[in-house]
Amino acid sequence: MSAGDRVRPGNSKPPRARRGPAARVSPLEADETVSFAAERDAARIDDIISHLNGELVGLAPVKQRVEEISALLLVDRARQRFGLSAPRPNLHMCFTGAPGTGKTTVALRMATLLHRLGYLESPTLVHAMRDDLVGEYIGQTAPKTKKVLERAMGGVLFIDEAYYLYRATDSKDYGQEAIDILLQVMENDRDKLVVIMAGYKDRMDLFFESNPGLRSRIAHHLDFASYDIGELAEIGKMMLGQASYYLSPAAEQVLRAEIARLMTEPHFANARTVRNELELARLRHAHRISTDLHREWTRDDLMRFEPEDVLLSQSQPQPLR
Repeated sequence: MSAGDRVRPGNSKPPRARRGPAARVSPLEADETVSFAAERDAARIDDIISHLNGELVGLAPVKQRVEEISALLLVDRARQRFGLSAPRPNLHMCFTGAPGTGKTTVALRMATLLHRLGYLESPTLVHAMRDDLVGEYIGQTAPKTKKVLERAMGGVLFIDEAYYLYRATDSKDYGQEAIDILLQVMENDRDKLVVIMAGYKDRMDLFFESNPGLRSRIAHHLDFASYDIGELAEIGKMMLGQASYYLSPAAEQVLRAEIARLMTEPHFANARTVRNELELARLRHAHRISTDLHREWTRDDLMRFEPEDVLLSQSQPQPLR
């Protein structure tokens, strides 16, 4: 997904929803009861959780926080139905972790969740980076930032590598202007927009230290831990399964060894790197079978990766134990 992309989960256009956690729910009398199984079913919460579990391996703390946020919003909605006070919670978030750990996927599902519960008008997510918000010359930054905010209004604004907005060593940089506009909108329009900032944890910590107003406006900090070899191998198999491919036992061992090697490289990007390696494997697999012109290939042959597809080498790495 490129910067500035506007992403809507699913293929169908969702119905327009009214604002507020009480949208699409009816009031209850004081002597009535509420069932949270029914509330979850009405908002299709379990569908979102199921998608997260199916799309993401591991990340138990992140999934737990998504469940907790869901529970808070469901209870608040039920309280409002009984006429109890349920002020809108602060829903701005920070996702920290290395590339390829599922931050964008969770942001997309969070947008859907907040829309279904009536906290956002739309499940739309607008992806932005520094260049989408900050201009090169005086007078460019405010219009650029406001244009992105207008596109995101009613949904989620996902700012990747948010720390690049601030350059303390450059007195002529206009990033602080974008930050100031964001601060104002995050406070004044928090009932219309949810902002999720993302990036490496250490850099985000420094970013918040330099801009304490931002930290105070973000209620939920979710840390996306890097995957281990077993989790990355499982992610790879899941990606292949979704595309109707699979690994032979020998190829799976080669993939694990190759992942272990790639994890030592400076630009390793977790699931993103695994996806790229499998794309290369797909090319090798296609070349291997299509150049043997006179052999009869089975359906299973068209689905199965062998070691030479995963790693084109005369001397394959030793399987991991």
